[in-house]
Amino acid sequence: MSVEAKVGTFVIVCLLLLSATVYYVGNNQWGNHFTPYRTYLRYAGGVAPGTSVLFGGIEAGKVTSVRPSREDPTRIEVDLQVKEGTPVNENSLAKLGSVSLMSSPAVSITTGSNDAPRLKEGQVIRSEETVSIDDMTRKLATIADSAEGLITQVQGEVKDISGDARTLLANLNQVTGPANRRQIAQMLQQVNSLIAVESPKIDRIADQVLWATRDADSVIQKVGPVVDHTDATIANVNLTIDQLRDPIRQDLAQLQSTIEQARSTMKTIQTLVSANDQNIGETIENLRVATENLDQLTDQVKQQPWSLVRIRQPKDRKVPQ
Repeated sequence: MSVEAKVGTFVIVCLLLLSATVYYVGNNQWGNHFTPYRTYLRYAGGVAPGTSVLFGGIEAGKVTSVRPSREDPTRIEVDLQVKEGTPVNENSLAKLGSVSLMSSPAVSITTGSNDAPRLKEGQVIRSEETVSIDDMTRKLATIADSAEGLITQVQGEVKDISGDARTLLANLNQVTGPANRRQIAQMLQQVNSLIAVESPKIDRIADQVLWATRDADSVIQKVGPVVDHTDATIANVNLTIDQLRDPIRQDLAQLQSTIEQARSTMKTIQTLVSANDQNIGETIENLRVATENLDQLTDQVKQQPWSLVRIRQPKDRKVPQ
């Protein structure tokens, strides 16, 4: 072998060694190292190899494969890899998400807890299922149907309460009507007349008793039974007056208490009806707005399906001159 061949061979070997060294050092210093993990989802709409993996909202890796699980075909097995050093821990949860409403789907991993142990390479990240648009639509439809039934039920209860309130007011009007007021006035007038009639008699009897006590003991003994009879009469009169006054006062107090309770009941009923009307109106308005938003989203997706992949519509091609 000539000297030129030996020198050429030496130069080629040196270049190969230099290239290998630069590649190895560059790969260790500047290359991206990834750690593989695995998770399982019930619904993985739009997830495919190359789908972004977000850790706390920051892009941290890619999905490597998506397939049904061999052990449980009802679950979707998702293999992914994240950048080395990403603090995925046992409290982290993987779920299907996206950065915005119109952006592509992504696998989102929560940050978990700082005190939780870090997951090792190849371990399974716990998952959390998300609600799909179809499930949300079905739930909104169920809520709308329930709201209609609730509105019908509330209207029936309001009618029943209104009927009871009208009956209560009618009873109160009957209790406090002119006929009952006249009867109470007559009773009070009779009591006053009885007191006015009996008072002079009681005074005269008392005067006679006083004059009789000034006579002799014999007269006192004769008058004693009369005085006893008079005392009994006075006691009976007082008892009669007391018996008439107390029931009348009790009846008036009960009547006043009944009127106050009726007023309080009417105020409570009015407050309840007003509060229910406002809540029902807000519920119906929220359901209407949510339904309109879903209709707008569906129409936009039908008319502009490219918006699910791109944010802006591609520009039209120019006609060649």
